[in-house]
Amino acid sequence: MRIALGSDHAGFELKEDLRVYLGGQKLEVLDLGTYHEASVDYPDIGAAVAQKVSRGEVDRGVLICGSGIGMSIVANRFPGVRAALCHDVYTSRMSREHNDANLLVLGGRLIGKGLAREILNVWLATEFEGGRHQKRLDKIAALEKKITAGGGG
Repeated sequence: MRIALGSDHAGFELKEDLRVYLGGQKLEVLDLGTYHEASVDYPDIGAAVAQKVSRGEVDRGVLICGSGIGMSIVANRFPGVRAALCHDVYTSRMSREHNDANLLVLGGRLIGKGLAREILNVWLATEFEGGRHQKRLDKIAALEKKITAGGGG
């Protein structure tokens, strides 16, 4: 599995921990920054990761900022991206089972490294249930197509 990973300065420490952790899991990790704790603008990093997911250049993405909110807003602007901000194992599991989330967002100032690893493990291991949930994703895709074509909401 190929995973794009990115953070702003507030998520840098957690991103670095997860980068090393994912590497130890024999997963291919594409680190799109930031590479330091100096202030950066989260939309730049969020767009870089979300674009890779949107284009199918990676299987999944992980974004981290202080709260996770900013990265979620940015990532969900990209066609085909279903970014889910998760704070616990339950939301992580549900984001995959019911929403087929392909981009995980974490709040670096809200959760510790141990919990982040647990959330990530569950998110990577959980399969999409399909069934009644697929019908809902199809509706989201149709809405996205309509908006992208200039038809509004």
